[in-house]
Amino acid sequence: MKDNETIVDMITRFTNIVIGLEALGKTYKESEKMMKILRSLPSKWDAKITVIQEAKDLTKLPLEELIGSLMTYEINLEKKQQEGKDKKKKSIALKATTKEKEEVYEEKQSEEDEDLALITRKCNKFMMGKKFKGTRFTSRRDSFKRESSSHGDKEKW
Repeated sequence: MKDNETIVDMITRFTNIVIGLEALGKTYKESEKMMKILRSLPSKWDAKITVIQEAKDLTKLPLEELIGSLMTYEINLEKKQQEGKDKKKKSIALKATTKEKEEVYEEKQSEEDEDLALITRKCNKFMMGKKFKGTRFTSRRDSFKRESSSHGDKEKW
């Protein structure tokens, strides 16, 4: 069986080959034809092949029943593949939830930045208040040096 070929296409091709061989004088029993069809199927059909071989007597099974069974299995395989594609599409939607977490993290960062800005503004207002206007902050060390200076020019400090 070729890639992307349906069971109907494969059976049609197989039948044409068998008719050509019969015209040349080579004939096959029905069970031999069925075994050749089952052997030509790809590996994804292994489960179905095993079920057919175990459950049914290939010498008494009509070729049409085998073809019908294979067509049914092919339809089921296509449905499963389509469901698999749908599941892959659904999993992409799950990635959006991770972005929401990132947005929540960014919102927390922006709230923290706003809080820091508010604290800075309040501190600046406090420092600019009447109480601190015109005063100069010096360390204890600087005031000690000023008092003990031998030069006597305290106003420079």
